[in-house]
Amino acid sequence: MKTIEFSELPALVGQDVATSPWIDITQEQVNLFAEATGDHQWIHVDVERAKAGPFGAPIAHGFLTLSLIPRFFESAIELRGSRMGVNYGLNKVRFTSPVPVGSRLRGKMKLLACEPIADNGYQMAWEIVIEREGVEKPVCIAETLSRRYA
Repeated sequence: MKTIEFSELPALVGQDVATSPWIDITQEQVNLFAEATGDHQWIHVDVERAKAGPFGAPIAHGFLTLSLIPRFFESAIELRGSRMGVNYGLNKVRFTSPVPVGSRLRGKMKLLACEPIADNGYQMAWEIVIEREGVEKPVCIAETLSRRYA
């Protein structure tokens, strides 16, 4: 885990800041995500049918992969001197490769921009590349926006 002081954020623009540890993607996670979102497409939740489908196994929802971004950040960066952070949105998202159940994923974070905002805060744009262990092509590339306050 990388420790960063809140005041140091602007100096990190343009840098690869951190890489998270690997996390496992389980069928239970996929099923729970399907329940939470109502997305019960068979390629995610019907294990036997998915084995015979185009991916050879059930795959995680793209939005499940995307929803792991806060977990990647939390496990890779300790931001000291910040009292609160909020998601502000996304500029770009691409799901570039499937995530079969049983995969291991990690996130690589690059700080693209860091601008001061009211109430002693920063608005940041981050590029996160989500990688699948053992596969060269990333599974997701996203540009996220967040706000943090001292």
